[in-house]
Amino acid sequence: MSEGPDPNRLAELEARIKAAKGDAGADHMEEHYSQAQHAWRMVTELVAGLGIGFGIGYGLDALMGTAPLMMLIFTILGLVAGVKVMIKTAQELQDENMAQSSDAQDESEGK
Repeated sequence: MSEGPDPNRLAELEARIKAAKGDAGADHMEEHYSQAQHAWRMVTELVAGLGIGFGIGYGLDALMGTAPLMMLIFTILGLVAGVKVMIKTAQELQDENMAQSSDAQDESEGK
């Protein structure tokens, strides 16, 4: 019977596995986290718009004594502002992705 696995063969096998896998797994995970960060950024922008609008409306209602009128108006304005900022962020991300894909296409055509 054999005494155990050959350490040299195991090291060669590990090297071949690493070479076959490459760094594709690390890039995929970084891209996933990047997309999650962008999503949280957009959610935060929307919630911030709603919160600021609600706060301004509530404050004006307290000062002027107009029940929920100002709160409703400024909450809706905050929602509109949040959506507008989200759309702007999405456009920036789309432009960035288009630039990256065109750079990758130029590199592949150049080779």
